[in-house]
Amino acid sequence: MEYALHLFIFSGISVILALALNAVVGFNGFLSLASPAFYGIGAYAAAIFLKDYHIPFFFALLLAMIVTAVPAAGIGLVLSRLKEDYYMLASLGFASIAHRTFVNWRSVTNGSLGFAGVPRVGDIGEVALWTLGAIVVVWGLLHLLMRSSFGRILRAIREDELVTATFGIKTAYFKLAIFVISAMFMALGGAIYATYLTYVDPAAFHPAVAILLLAMVVVGGLASLPGAVLGAVVLNLLPELLRFFGFPPSVIGQVRLALYGLVLTLLMLYRPRGFMGAYKL
Repeated sequence: MEYALHLFIFSGISVILALALNAVVGFNGFLSLASPAFYGIGAYAAAIFLKDYHIPFFFALLLAMIVTAVPAAGIGLVLSRLKEDYYMLASLGFASIAHRTFVNWRSVTNGSLGFAGVPRVGDIGEVALWTLGAIVVVWGLLHLLMRSSFGRILRAIREDELVTATFGIKTAYFKLAIFVISAMFMALGGAIYATYLTYVDPAAFHPAVAILLLAMVVVGGLASLPGAVLGAVVLNLLPELLRFFGFPPSVIGQVRLALYGLVLTLLMLYRPRGFMGAYKL
């Protein structure tokens, strides 16, 4: 039972991150690779609030999301004025800067040794309930948002930003808004990660993590909330199946990457929109 709850929590965190990323990549159509940065900021912020300031978990979640919104707004102002490849490269650069900050800002993050001793919100069952609640909240808010006029404008920007701007819509503001909202949801996932493991490791927020999160969105399908959930669950549970094939520990990592690559290749060949997507990448 505990193993099943462990899988649920980690899959749930990935679901939150995939839903948040899909808001930018899927509904708005901009390829952001900054997700590990906001995931990490949320994790470290929640860890500090919980351990050093003894703030109750619910308020630590909210504060971590607010703290993350500040750098998200800053980098979002820059990204909202960039196009296509420049947008992607600038977002990846921010993820790299954030990761190096996590490693080198030892007085705050404890550097490569990690931030240990984070209080857990409760036993594993309680963490699972918090994770489920977070998924419901993120899904519900994104569902309402994308069905509103705000969501319709995001789709219009995706289809043709220039035409949308000719109608007097300040597209940069909408791109910035969804970017910040997405970052805050990623911080929520990071906060749950911190309290569950009671330890925050900077390696968990390496820029390469952005590729895995993007793969979850692509596999499930762009601009599809159910697709984001499906992609996150599939790519989280696939490695667990390898446990039953008896691969030695020295090669399990390479086999996992090969499996991810095979899944993505087959999807690009036979289902370029993913399982449930509305658009191609």
